[in-house]
This record gives sequence, C-alpha cells and structure tokens, in this order.
Amino acid sequence: MNRILGKKKAAGPPPPNLQDASAGIGNRVEAMDVKINQLEKELKVYKDKIKKSRSPAAKRSIQKRAMEVLKRKRMYETQRDNAMGQQFNIDNAAFSMESAKANVSTVAALKQSNAEMKRTIGNQLNISDVDDLADEMAELMDDFNEINEVLGQNFATPDDIDEADLDAELEMLADELEEEDELNSEPSYLQANQLPDTPSGLPAQPGRVDANGLHPAMHS
Repeated sequence: MNRILGKKKAAGPPPPNLQDASAGIGNRVEAMDVKINQLEKELKVYKDKIKKSRSPAAKRSIQKRAMEVLKRKRMYETQRDNAMGQQFNIDNAAFSMESAKANVSTVAALKQSNAEMKRTIGNQLNISDVDDLADEMAELMDDFNEINEVLGQNFATPDDIDEADLDAELEMLADELEEEDELNSEPSYLQANQLPDTPSGLPAQPGRVDANGLHPAMHS
C-alpha cells in the first residue's frame, strides 16, 4: 500500500515568525559589520606600507593584496545592505500585521458595543416613553415657576394704586420734612459754641470822679 500511495512526508519545522526572521537578519548584519571593520583596519595597514615603501615591486605586491581586501570589504558591504533591506521589509510586514490585528480587535469591540446598545435600547428604553417624560418634566417646570411667582407677590400692597398719586404724595411728604427742619433749626446766636464769655467784673463808668478828681477804680 505504501508503494502505491507513497509514504507521507514528515512535517518539517514550523516556519519562523516575522520577529524571529528579523532578529536572525539583524544578527547577520552585526556579524558582517565586524568583518567590514576588520578589513578596514587591514586596508589602513596596507596604505601605510604603500606610503613607506621605496621599492616599486614591493609597492605593487602590497597594492595587490590591498585590492583583494578591498574587494572582500565591498562584497560584505553589499551583502549587509541587502540584509538590511530584507530586515526593513520584514519589520514593515510585522508592523502591518500588528496594525491589522489591532483593526480586527477594534471592529470586534465596536460590533459588541453596537449589539449591547441595541439590546439596551430595545429592552429598557422606549422613544415614546422618553418623549412623554420630557413633556411631563416641562409641565412640572412651568407649574413650579408659576408657584414661585405667586409666592413672591406682595399681598400687603393693593393693586389699584395709581403711580401718579404715589409720586404726588411723596413730593408733599418731602416738602413737609423740609418745613419741619426749618422750624426745628436753632438760631446761630443760641448755639452753645457761639455764646459770649461770662464777665468777671463790672465795667468802669466813664465821667464819674471823686472829690480828689480820681476815678473810683483808682482807690483800689
């Protein structure tokens, strides 16, 4: 039976995910950077030797070896650039995948919220009931305002008083108050702070003299 249908191939290892693939490429890039740095150091040594060399043959030999090092350096740089491009594409794909998953979760949450809102409105809220409640609240507020106006009235003031009569009465009252003030005001000469001082003795009478021809005050 196995000869006819063939044996079932064994399942291979699972493919790496995007994060693992990006990490692997990153390790390769780091390894190539190390090799490139080493080759740059070798090139610097060869450049110094070429400057110091006096023999044309020795200089050509050094230049040939330096050229081989330069070729390897260029090769590693090309591979590194390609690897970095692959890593960028993988990272971009991973970011797109994460964004897609986030979008799926967002849409699922919105659907769940929409369904719950529909159930709540359908089972617990009725538009006609809400309208009736709003109308009832408006009527209650009107009644409340009317009650406040009634309670704020001044019951002691009659409503049939003419404002012109009130103004005339106020003017007459003001005139009477002014007349009372004039009658009750003291004359200035009766005020205590303007009364003259009390005399301490009798004043001398001019024209009176005694037998000696002197005023009586001169005897004292």
